Amino acid sequence: MLFDLQSRGRRTVVKIIYLGLAVLMGGGLLLFGIGTGTGAGGFFDIFRNNGTSQSAQANGAEKSAARQVRLHPQDPRAWYALAYAHYQAASPEYDQTLNGGQGGFKASGMKKLTETSTAWQRYLKLEPQHPSSTLARLMSNVYSQGGLNQPANAAAALEIVTGDQPTEANYATLAEYAYLAQQYRKGDLAAAKAVSLAPSAQQALVRNQLANIRRQVVQQAARSGASSGVINGAG
Repeated sequence: MLFDLQSRGRRTVVKIIYLGLAVLMGGGLLLFGIGTGTGAGGFFDIFRNNGTSQSAQANGAEKSAARQVRLHPQDPRAWYALAYAHYQAASPEYDQTLNGGQGGFKASGMKKLTETSTAWQRYLKLEPQHPSSTLARLMSNVYSQGGLNQPANAAAALEIVTGDQPTEANYATLAEYAYLAQQYRKGDLAAAKAVSLAPSAQQALVRNQLANIRRQVVQQAARSGASSGVINGAG
């Protein structure tokens, strides 16, 4: 992945990117759970106040959804339910003490997120024309830096979200993930849309912040490419 957090330099870039977006939207982007319009809360909010009852309920929901998938494998609603159940089952596997206190998923939680992704991809194949923007928003969480760290898949999910909810915050988040995935044209188009939807007094700030994110990603990609070239040349 572009942002491999094992590298000190890459950790710095990631912090700059997420701090910039936090300032840009006043903490209102998807990862912070404000302005999403769904009432679902932010990515890390769902992993608070975990308990045995929640885990038991999630396991029960998974079993029920899996049964429906077995009975109705061509029903997109069954796969929707299974994706959501897997997503909820990942909750107890989030450990706030991991990654130096920054939080993260245990291996079992990452497995649940991977299963969520599998169910989502199957759902998309069965419901390609009108996929749920609500589930798409959850999937952008799954694919985020705090989850599976698959920015291209996060951007794809957010395209569904912006199609249903074309807000400044949603387009800004789409631009972020598109840039992280090095999908620069998609990111530029989303960034331009975010700027156009921003209040006139904030448009310059939005434009500059998103441009800064793009620049940081390009620079990091160039450094990663250069490092890879050195290693390959040495080999």
